[in-house]
Amino acid sequence: MHNSGSGGRSGGVCHVVAMPFPGRGHINPMMNLCKILASRRPNEILITFVVTEEWLGFIGADPKPESIRLAAIPNVIPNERHKAANFPAFYEAVMTNMEEPFDRLLDQLEPPPTVIIGCVELRWPIALANRRNIPVAAFWTMSAAFYSMLHHLDVFAQQRHLNVDKDKLDGQVENIPGISSAHLADLRTVLHENDQRVLRLALECISKVPEANYLLLTTVHELEAETIESLKAIYPFPVYPIALPYRI
Repeated sequence: MHNSGSGGRSGGVCHVVAMPFPGRGHINPMMNLCKILASRRPNEILITFVVTEEWLGFIGADPKPESIRLAAIPNVIPNERHKAANFPAFYEAVMTNMEEPFDRLLDQLEPPPTVIIGCVELRWPIALANRRNIPVAAFWTMSAAFYSMLHHLDVFAQQRHLNVDKDKLDGQVENIPGISSAHLADLRTVLHENDQRVLRLALECISKVPEANYLLLTTVHELEAETIESLKAIYPFPVYPIALPYRI
């Protein structure tokens, strides 16, 4: 495992470990969030941004604040060239192969991590942080409306003891509480255009969020106020909308 960037910091510094899903649409917003955090308290925060060795090669030379350092875990998932050819296999590998090397990396970091920010779609950072008694924020990179739709779909499937199968669920989508008629077409698209293995794993990721300490949504409150307020009513912990620029 490799580290790049600034070295260890003295005690009292908040050490944030950021673990994005290995994809540009997740790494960019996670990095932008980290840059915002670093700019707010540059002398009080250290951020370790974790990627695979392949992604370290892609972004290692990108400009970033001194308080953000990169760390890499081994390439335990299919490379980017093969991801599109078999995305379900890539998604399953991300869910199953990355947790152990990330866990080992946490043991090597100095100072010890203060908080973990993990992509919702990784599934495992929340449980890992809880085992280590480290506060954890679940980070969602798409719209609050899409998150809410998946949340209510997961709850509905669990309550009805249904498998996430498009043929079994499709006839019942009108009856899912929390999903408006305006979103039914979107939900049908999700059910029909996604591989069922991917959908099952995605809903499993959503089901882990209640065990987090925070939910961070990359959205603007004014654009999705009703959805955000409904999510705040669902969870017993803070839900924060964060407006992120594409690049900082």
